[in-house]
Amino acid sequence: MDAPTTTSAGNGTSGDSDGGGWFTPRTSPPPPGGDQEPEGNRLAALRPVRRSQESSTGPQQDRDDAGRERLEASVNLPPDAPDIQVEGSSAPPPQPGPAAVEYGSERSVIDGRVPVQRATGIDAASPDAVLIQRTMAEIEPVADKVTSYFYALLFVQHPELRSLFPPAMDAQRDRLLKALLTAAEHIDNTPVLVDYLQNLGRGHRKYGTQPDHYPAVGECLIGALSRYAKESWNDATEAAWVRAYTTISQVMIDAAAADELRSPPWWLAEVVSHELRTADTAVLTVRPNQPYPFLAGQYTSLETPWWPRIWRHYSFASAPRSDGLLSFHVKAIAAGWVSNALVHRARPGDVLRLGPPAGAMTVDHTTHSGLLCLGGGTGIAPIKAIVEDVAEHGRPRPVEVFYGARTGQDLYDLDTLLRLQQTNSWLEVRPVVDRHGLLQLPDAIRDHGPWNEYDAYLAGPPGMIRSGVDALKAVGIPWERIRHDSVEELVAAGD
Repeated sequence: MDAPTTTSAGNGTSGDSDGGGWFTPRTSPPPPGGDQEPEGNRLAALRPVRRSQESSTGPQQDRDDAGRERLEASVNLPPDAPDIQVEGSSAPPPQPGPAAVEYGSERSVIDGRVPVQRATGIDAASPDAVLIQRTMAEIEPVADKVTSYFYALLFVQHPELRSLFPPAMDAQRDRLLKALLTAAEHIDNTPVLVDYLQNLGRGHRKYGTQPDHYPAVGECLIGALSRYAKESWNDATEAAWVRAYTTISQVMIDAAAADELRSPPWWLAEVVSHELRTADTAVLTVRPNQPYPFLAGQYTSLETPWWPRIWRHYSFASAPRSDGLLSFHVKAIAAGWVSNALVHRARPGDVLRLGPPAGAMTVDHTTHSGLLCLGGGTGIAPIKAIVEDVAEHGRPRPVEVFYGARTGQDLYDLDTLLRLQQTNSWLEVRPVVDRHGLLQLPDAIRDHGPWNEYDAYLAGPPGMIRSGVDALKAVGIPWERIRHDSVEELVAAGD
């Protein structure tokens, strides 16, 4: 899976995309019994669920085996059953229909510029990375079974943790796998993964996650991995996972503790206006119950009162305002729990919950580079916020906005952008309507330019971002000057 090459300004996620993540420490942790410990809040020693018979005997092994027996008995499966399914809530989604991905302002936890590419080998990796990547390679074909078994272990052995998770677990399983693959691919990429884990630690506060929850998750993770990675699993592999997870936990715990000193775990926000722009797209404006600091181009996680513990990510559709109000663009999708509630059910007076701000798709006002912005669908929301941000800073710089949609009706915010263009001579807005696949948003930039002195910003469907990155590089914009949310995380963040 892809990961960003720039650090986050604040998140990621999760919120909806704030699923678990695993990474290698800034420096390799000392082996058990060493003299050093990670600084900050001390994490209780991680006790693996299962150890090899050669290395573990006695009461602890008996307890672990008993936990496994409880698990298998509770789901009425034989000990060698290949899979265990975790049932979610019986409550159906608000609308029937196939699962879909909400693009544009529905955003990911991992964000930044062009993702780094998947490593082609592990010869240069650290010893722990080699062992962890071998585990991941073995379990990848049975990823669904691994994640189902992990949650079965967690909820049977630690039922008190079930209330921290959403009623339906399908999307949660996907996020766990994505996070694991991120760490396996980038376990030695410390800057990216440290930032990722700090964002997750801060974001997990809104779920009520506490430091003493982490050892239970680690035990069950190792229990699930050891069950399905039998070829690669041994004492050395288990030790590598224990070291990595212990440090992962500590980074997240420390980030949450530091964040607790300066901000609440969530904000309450009252809906003050709800404007239906198209049959399935709404613009919501909310008033937080206390000051909410954020930067234009960032996003937040949002929870509705109708679907508790289900969070989705949406970009801020304006720069910070003097009245403190926040705006979001939401497109309802088939079977979208949160998006349908926000578009078709929310009304002024309803109270939502907001997670912390997140994202690195922000403007560097210390430079004078031009900005080339591509916004597809509701992805125009953060682009409009960026334009407002440039206007408010009073330092004119060329800004070119390409606003793409499938039909002219879907250009629901074009009038707002055209009004901004009328009052700012440095702004050029170019609407682009898909001509039955013959002219798409990224293609339009080839007819203009040159762009080699511009910083590029992309927000929209994953397919648009992929083709947009290729088009931007082809017209001379280097990859380090292209900012967007992680494509793979956007795919995983479907409502």
